Amino acid sequence: MPATPTDTLQTDDSRARAMYDFGPSTIFAARGDPRFSYCTYVPPRIAQAAQPMELVVFVHGTGRSFVEYRDAFAEFARWNDCMVLCPLFPVGVLGDGNRDGFKQLREGDIRYDEVLLGMVDEVAEKFQCDFGRFALCGYSGGGQFVNRFTLLHPERLWAASIGAPGSVTLLDPERDWWVGVRDMQARFGKALDLDALRRVAVHMIVGKADIETWEITHQPGGKFYMPGANDAGRTRPERLQTLKRSFENAGVAVTLDVVENVSHDGMKCVGEIQDFLASALRARRAGGNGSRPGSGA
Repeated sequence: MPATPTDTLQTDDSRARAMYDFGPSTIFAARGDPRFSYCTYVPPRIAQAAQPMELVVFVHGTGRSFVEYRDAFAEFARWNDCMVLCPLFPVGVLGDGNRDGFKQLREGDIRYDEVLLGMVDEVAEKFQCDFGRFALCGYSGGGQFVNRFTLLHPERLWAASIGAPGSVTLLDPERDWWVGVRDMQARFGKALDLDALRRVAVHMIVGKADIETWEITHQPGGKFYMPGANDAGRTRPERLQTLKRSFENAGVAVTLDVVENVSHDGMKCVGEIQDFLASALRARRAGGNGSRPGSGA
C-alpha cells in the first residue's frame, strides 16, 4: 500500500524529532517567555531507560557558555538516565546592557526563578516526565543563581551545586536580601523553608587558585552594593567557605570541593560536580529523596 500524505507527515515529524529533540538538541525559545532560550540533552534511547528520567539543570555564568555545559554533561546524562537542561539568560534583556540581572533572580518585572521553572515544566510536559524535583547546578554567575534559587525553592530540588559565586546570600536572618534573607518574604512572597532546605543535597565547589577580586569586590555606589556586601570574604574561596558555614549553622549538610590548581574555570570543575550528582542520585533512587549520602536527612 502506498504511503499516504499523513504517513509522510508522521515520518517527517519523527525524523525531525530525532534530529532536533533527542541527543544534543537545537535551541528553543521558552514558551512562557520567548526572550529566553534553552537547550537540552535527552538520551536517544529514553524509551529503554532502566529507571525514570531525572533532570539536571546547569545555569551558565556571565559568559553564557550554556551549550558547552550541556555538552559536558551529555555522557553523564546518557549513563545515568537523566536529561540535561541549560537555560540562556541573555545580556541586556531590558535593553540596558545589564549582564547580571539573572544572578539576583529579579530584574525589573522579570523573575528568573519563575522563567526557569517554566522551562522545567515545558520539558517535563514534552517528554512526559515528572520533574517536580530536579538537580540545579551553576558556576560563577550561575553559582549565584543556584545559591539564591535554592533558598527560595528548596522544595523543587533534590540536589544543588553552587560553583564559585562571586557574591553569596547567607542564611542570615539579621540582614536584608541579597546579603541575607531577612526580607525574603517581602521581596519574593515566599518565606525561607529550612525543613525543605535540609532535605536538599547541597554541594559547593571552587578552584583553590580562584583568587582574583577585581570582578567581585562591591564598591559604594555600585549596582549591587549594600552594607555587608563584602563581609563574606575577599576571594571566591573565602566567600564560599562563609556560605558553607552559614548553611551548616542552620543544620544544612554541605559537601565542599576546593579543586587544586584551578582558577576561575567551570569546565575544570565538571568532574567533581558529576561525582557529587552521581552520589546524590544513587541516594535518591535508593529512597533517600536526594539527601546527601550519610547525612541521615
